[in-house]
Amino acid sequence: MPPFEHAVAATRGARDYQEDTAAFWPDGGRGFSLASDGSEYDVGGFAVLADGMGGHAGGALASRTVCENFLSVAAEHEGSAVDRLVAALRAANTAVAEKISQNPLLAGMGSTLVGAAFGPVGIEWVSVGDSPLFLFRRGEVAVLNEDHSLAPELERMVAEGKLTATEARRDPRRHMLRSAVTGEEIDLLDVSRQPLALEVGDYVILASDGIATLEPGEIARVIQGYANDGAVAVAKAIIRAVEAMREPYQDNATVLVVRPVG
Repeated sequence: MPPFEHAVAATRGARDYQEDTAAFWPDGGRGFSLASDGSEYDVGGFAVLADGMGGHAGGALASRTVCENFLSVAAEHEGSAVDRLVAALRAANTAVAEKISQNPLLAGMGSTLVGAAFGPVGIEWVSVGDSPLFLFRRGEVAVLNEDHSLAPELERMVAEGKLTATEARRDPRRHMLRSAVTGEEIDLLDVSRQPLALEVGDYVILASDGIATLEPGEIARVIQGYANDGAVAVAKAIIRAVEAMREPYQDNATVLVVRPVG
């Protein structure tokens, strides 16, 4: 099995606070660091990214709580990779509920979650919300997980002739979530059906929805340009590309980049 290199990069965008958290727990349980921007090599492990909601305090607390509890349970739970991922998600949701019960002022806080297991068979994942999981392979980018925002519903309405593409793109409901980790029952959950084998040269990117400022083709172009330089270079280049767009309402954008190295 090839080792995996990982790195994190982030921008607050136009906001004055950061509600995203990302982390990687290496195989072997040596612990993890939140939002590390340094490149590290491991023979496998669990990656997680969470995009919090609930304001400055609530959103940041929610995403950190989700990541910490997800990784802790994923590392300790027994069973298949998918069993561990789902158990970790449930634990993260319970942890959010406990935080809210301890402090009612946190009511309404929550987070998206995209978590992935990297190992001998490749990658398996679980996700809730609209944080995308990308695969870069041979110059192209594909989204692996489901989008639990209203965006897919709006695109369906475009296909049915009920909305124009411009109306769907500008609809203020576009980023409303149909499912999130809020401490309550999770309405929608995406789980990989089988492992996806990875190849040397692939990049896997866990991202918050702030990356949507870039079109998939632009993301692929950026990764292609830095693919030979490693995970740190790719992660930083993606965030530079987001910042270069100078979107006046740019959301927090975070990427956790993982690649198999031969």
